[in-house]
Amino acid sequence: MRVVADEQRLLAAAHELRDMIVTRYPDAEIRLAYGTDPPGLYVLPTVDVEDTDEVFELVLERLLTLQVDEELPVYVFPERPLARILAESAEG
Repeated sequence: MRVVADEQRLLAAAHELRDMIVTRYPDAEIRLAYGTDPPGLYVLPTVDVEDTDEVFELVLERLLTLQVDEELPVYVFPERPLARILAESAEG
């Protein structure tokens, strides 16, 4: 069972990460979902970039602070749009 205060902190952290991503990538689509491996709240940005590492690196420092210092189980897993992946596959 989640404690409401922790739930509010977790959602606030996820929204902060979302805002960081959308500020840099305004067309990003962000989904939030609870996951089990590892357990926690997942921030799932879909961003049309060549390499999703650049999205992850944008939030990495803050993400580590949230995970380590604030002990919040929040994770960011950037994805690329399916259309871009399929287009690149067809080209190659």
